[in-house]
Amino acid sequence: MKRSVILDLAVTLDGYIEGKNGEVDWCIMDPEMGFTNFLNQIDTILYGRKSYDAWGQYTPDMAQPDSEKEFWELIHSKEKYVFSRTQKGTNDKATFINDHILEEVNKLKNKPGKDIWLYGGASLITTFINLGLVDEFRLSVHPVVLGEGKPLFVDIKQRINLKLADSKSFSSGVVQLIYHLDANE
Repeated sequence: MKRSVILDLAVTLDGYIEGKNGEVDWCIMDPEMGFTNFLNQIDTILYGRKSYDAWGQYTPDMAQPDSEKEFWELIHSKEKYVFSRTQKGTNDKATFINDHILEEVNKLKNKPGKDIWLYGGASLITTFINLGLVDEFRLSVHPVVLGEGKPLFVDIKQRINLKLADSKSFSSGVVQLIYHLDANE
């Protein structure tokens, strides 16, 4: 069975994934949402270069609670691929992919293993959606309206019909929607 590429993102009610200065302080880390379960479902993370530079090596400082440290340890235990036009090669932390995205991702999907988390950023997400590489959309809609910022979807080339697979609401006010590609397409 092929591995799925899962886009898992927090989004505001008005459709932004970041504020205008890149802020994500509106994002609720709700333990009720079972993010650790999601991390146990995947073994690979896909980043754009800017997202990787920001979060790919992130280490919480000593003052952070142990739960936060364990969370980042779990993230850093995954295999990482970074999509970059400029940075090449592989280091002990990540493999860089420069071109042939469709072929490279299909190779990954066909390798044995758990599912694959498409972390982002926005332009990588657009590329993946336009190439038909996203199998599952997991959107956690947060109870906030920003008014401006970085929109979730930009430059999508064609309509994509989705099927709701699951929805959950949490006491924090977050609603998680899980969509799969509509198989009738």
